[in-house]
Amino acid sequence: MRVLIDTNVLISAALNPDGVAFQAYRKAASYPNHGLICEQNVDELKRVFNKKFPDKTIALDRFLAVALMTLELVPVSSEERDVEGQIRDADDRPILRAAIEAGADILVTGDKDFLESGVTKPAILTPSEFVNWK
Repeated sequence: MRVLIDTNVLISAALNPDGVAFQAYRKAASYPNHGLICEQNVDELKRVFNKKFPDKTIALDRFLAVALMTLELVPVSSEERDVEGQIRDADDRPILRAAIEAGADILVTGDKDFLESGVTKPAILTPSEFVNWK
């Protein structure tokens, strides 16, 4: 499965290596899965950590160094897709677009805008749902 991991899951995984988000990250990055993140994720991670967790930016740098060795960094296309209109938050739409462009089977997120969107391809799962997925 090709699995794109949303920013909120990556933040939780970076902050708590014992949590469900880290388990989801590890599963996405492990065979037989193929983990993906997009450029938007990396930008958001850095922005959130600089604003909310400035004392933990070194931990983020370490996490990203490992993550970028195990996950594929995919681009975000500038060409919008019709399905993006199902996502309430316009800032989240590039992440869905990247998932679609990269052929992701699953998008792992805790974001209600994704979870309540009705988007079915890729499948949108919480970290817990993904950890317990087949």
